[in-house]
Parts: sequence; C-alpha cells; structure tokens
Amino acid sequence: MSNKIALTGIKPSGTPHIGNYLGMNRPALELAKNYQAFYFIADYHALTTVRNPETMNQLTYDVAATWLALGLDPDKVIFYRQSDIPEVMELTWILACFTSKGLLNRAHAYKAAVDENVEKGLDPDKGINSGLFFYPALMAADILLFDTNFVPVGLDQKQHIEIARDIAQAINSNYGSNVLTLPEASIREEVMTIPGLDGRKMSKSYDNVIPIFAPSNQLRKSVMRIVTDSRRPEDPKDPETDNVFAIYKHFATPEDIARVEKGYLEGGLAYSQIKNELYELLEAEFSEARERYGEYIQDLEYLDQVLLQGAEKARKLSIPKIAKVRAALGID
Repeated sequence: MSNKIALTGIKPSGTPHIGNYLGMNRPALELAKNYQAFYFIADYHALTTVRNPETMNQLTYDVAATWLALGLDPDKVIFYRQSDIPEVMELTWILACFTSKGLLNRAHAYKAAVDENVEKGLDPDKGINSGLFFYPALMAADILLFDTNFVPVGLDQKQHIEIARDIAQAINSNYGSNVLTLPEASIREEVMTIPGLDGRKMSKSYDNVIPIFAPSNQLRKSVMRIVTDSRRPEDPKDPETDNVFAIYKHFATPEDIARVEKGYLEGGLAYSQIKNELYELLEAEFSEARERYGEYIQDLEYLDQVLLQGAEKARKLSIPKIAKVRAALGID
C-alpha cells in the first residue's frame, strides 16, 4: 500500500442516494485499497444550513452508519468527526489570512447564492452567512492538515481543491515549500453526473433520488418512476440518452451492458425490462448493506466509539502538523 494519503469528507445531509454512492462512496472506498485513507464527517460544514442540534446528531450518525454499512473498516482507515479535531479550526484561521477575498468571491456555492438573490431583485448577500463564504477555507484546512495527496470529488467540487492548492502555494511561497502538501483532485469522469428519476442530476434538492437503503418495495417503486421516452419495445433506442441505462451501466457486468446496448439499438428491448433488471442489480448491491445500516443506526454508542477512536488516530497526525505550521509562522 502506498504511503500517500487520500481524504474524503461528506457533509451530513441525509441518507445517501445512488448518485452519492457512485460519485463519492464507491470511489473513496476503492482508494482505501491503495492509499492511507481518511474519512471524516463534515459536521462543521453542515452548520451553514443545519441549526437544529437533534437533526445534526441524527444526520451525523446516519453518515457514520452509512460508511460502515458500505464496507468501511475503521481498523484499517482513519474515520472521524470533523468537530473532534480542533486543529482543523486553528488551521482554517491561518489559511483565511492567506486567502484573497476575490478567490472566495468566485467560489461556486457563494456565487450561486448571490446570483439567486440578484435574480429575485434582492440584496446580493441577503441570507448568506459568513460560513458559506468561508466554506472553501474550512475545506482547505480539512485537506491540508493531513498532507493529503488525493481527494475524490465530483466535478462540481474540483474548484475547492484548486482553492486549497492556491492557499497552500501562498503559504509555501512565504514560509517554505515544504510547509503544506499540494493536493490533487481525483475525479472519475464516468460518474460525474448521475441522472435522477426525472433526468436531471440526481439530487436531494430536486427530490429525484434513489436512496441506497430504501426498503425493497420502495426501491422498486423508485426505479419504475425513472422517466423514459415513449418508444415502444420494438423501436430502436439510444442507450446514451436513456436515464435507466445511465444508472444500469454502473452496476451491470460488461456482458450485460453489451447485451442491453444491442437490444436498445436493434429494438426489441422494453424499458420495463431494463427497469426490472436495474432493480434486481440494486437489490443485490445494497440488500446486505441495508441490513447492516439498520443495525448500526440502532447502536449509537458503538458509532460514537468508532468516531472517537478515529479522532484519536487523526490527532496523532494533526497535532504535530499544526505545530509545524505554527513554527513556520513564528508562532511557537
């Protein structure tokens, strides 16, 4: 196994869906086979929107149970809550002092919120908290604190890695090239955009998701709701534009993918058939994980134990790292 570090953070925002799994969970778990892997629950990030303490606790445990159910082994990786690592917040302030406001002005999330206000004829910054504005600096601290080499992200998160690199370079140019490690984004092109039930990008905000731990009957109903065109079974179809096939190809064998592609192009394959096949594939993929998730989410004491043990391992690295940064800055 390489001694290079791969780090993945996920904001607690509810039980994950197929898009999360393909874009985040599965590639992050695969990286753990070859790298020293860090996984954290970004509860401080969630404070930009989650203000109910009970909800925050529930969502945090939900993320923890999800990772464990999907196969994360806390004995082989470092798995922790962001808020259990105080060095993250200290580094955030240090990084903020080397981050230009213009760089944060261009961050996608902040720009989107400003644009939405402008479209509504409101003050550009109405309802936007400073946490959202400084979000990229906190994310940079998460990454840079552990000398992370690779960060698996979706294409929409690539900018955050670029910002982290820019901040790290600003500090290195001032204090020495070895203070902070420059991270790289690990993006899987084939899962950049997973369509939801209505064909738009699968997202909770669109309410078009397929939850990975949905009961079997609900899973089937969700799959059957995927929007298709009006072509009849005997009509040729384009697999590249079909919402069902766009998900199917990530779970089926190469032989089945080739068979379905041929059936679409030549005609004779009904959408109902491919939907049934997709349901069977998803049920096979997630049925055991669904049961494990149900067990973990009922044992909060165990989840706390796992996360605190992970934080203990993480701080063995974060404490000397922040000491190195402080020394470079002349703050001993």
